[in-house]
Amino acid sequence: MMPIKPISPMKRHSLCLLALLCSLLSMAQKNVIDEVVWVVGDEAILRSEIEKRRLEYGSQIKGNPYCVIPEQLAIQKLFLHQAVIDSISVTDAEVNQYVEQDINEKILMAGSKEKLEEYMKMPMVQIREEVFDMYKNELTARRMREQLTEEVKVTPAEVRRYFKDLPEDSLPLIPTQVEVQLFVLQPRIPQSEIDRIKALLRDYTERVNSGSTSFATLARLYSEDPGSARQGGEMPFMGKGELDPGFASVAFGLTDTKKVSKIAQSEFGFHIIQLIEKRGDKMKCRHILKRPEVAQADIDSALVVLDSVKADILGGKVTFEDAVRLGSDDKDTRNNRGILFNNKETGETTTRFEMSELSDYSSDLARMVEKLEVGEISKPFTMINTKGKTVCAIARLKNRSMTHRASITEDFQVLKDIVQEKKGEEVILKWIHEKQQSTYIRINTDWTDCDFQYEGWVK
Repeated sequence: MMPIKPISPMKRHSLCLLALLCSLLSMAQKNVIDEVVWVVGDEAILRSEIEKRRLEYGSQIKGNPYCVIPEQLAIQKLFLHQAVIDSISVTDAEVNQYVEQDINEKILMAGSKEKLEEYMKMPMVQIREEVFDMYKNELTARRMREQLTEEVKVTPAEVRRYFKDLPEDSLPLIPTQVEVQLFVLQPRIPQSEIDRIKALLRDYTERVNSGSTSFATLARLYSEDPGSARQGGEMPFMGKGELDPGFASVAFGLTDTKKVSKIAQSEFGFHIIQLIEKRGDKMKCRHILKRPEVAQADIDSALVVLDSVKADILGGKVTFEDAVRLGSDDKDTRNNRGILFNNKETGETTTRFEMSELSDYSSDLARMVEKLEVGEISKPFTMINTKGKTVCAIARLKNRSMTHRASITEDFQVLKDIVQEKKGEEVILKWIHEKQQSTYIRINTDWTDCDFQYEGWVK
């Protein structure tokens, strides 16, 4: 696993339709005639642009893609035009965060940069420019939309009023959610195992320095970071604050792209690092990650300790919370009474997990929690934590909320979010209608027979 702090990236599908996209590009090379199908202000929407998005997004599009996609593009162009007027912009650094992730996903799927260039029928520089422009437009449009709705506020009275007269079957269904506490022990790793890992990394360094093997080749063969190993250890441009401190302090000290760093220790394991490029306060590097192996005997010893901790809790000698504070090795939960936090892609942080979300966090943990009654403590078990390390743990089910229709008393925040989103959509709807009236819009007559989400495109 890459030594990167989790972020909330823009939701994007996984590019599994890359082959179809390449087929489109191949068609373009066979002189398929393009045409302007919409004009919004002084911006044109091309048939090829619509086809490209149709193949890229595939079944995610609800409705006729030849109606949905051009309308989405038209709305984006309205937002972009207003963003220029209101001086709304995004920095290259913000855009590059998503560009690098997208490019790396494409390379991973294609197998190499060379194969990606072959599939896309264009050099990497051009691929990067296209991806950059796409994300810059998306992020700018999103920021403009956020500015339009930033003054939207919802009071408790509005929430109650909105849901007061709704029939029960119209209320949102809230799936089963759980709150979990963890006590974690990291099995002992003997110094001999750490020495073995460091010796491996020193050997890799010598092979790179001697010119016998490239850093990228060694990363593909031996790195235990699945996210970067296939790309020769290459990571996207990252800022110092986005990386594990132990990794960042070594990586940002590099100045020579031909040198290999000293061994760095992070929460993920041990690394050697090679600088690729620096841009302002961000850097791109490649790394090799090696994790010390945990012996079964040390795992068994940790499980025995956890059995004793559980017995003390059940015997009333200590509470679960105090046991965590005094003895847990997991710093993320130790200061929160053992409570596990769910950091959602939306940026929201909550203590509640749907069972599918808990399984994504750790399938071993989810299997244990599923069997527990509220207040019950699991037997000791092993799991892979978010740093990719094998740890031992006991879990306590703090709370379980079964599947139910949302209610004001139990799910106020969920209902408030629904009302706030609805009010925001009303603001956007009014704004789009105003812009439709004041903006030059022309649609090819072959593309006007659509049931658009927003009326007013066809004049």
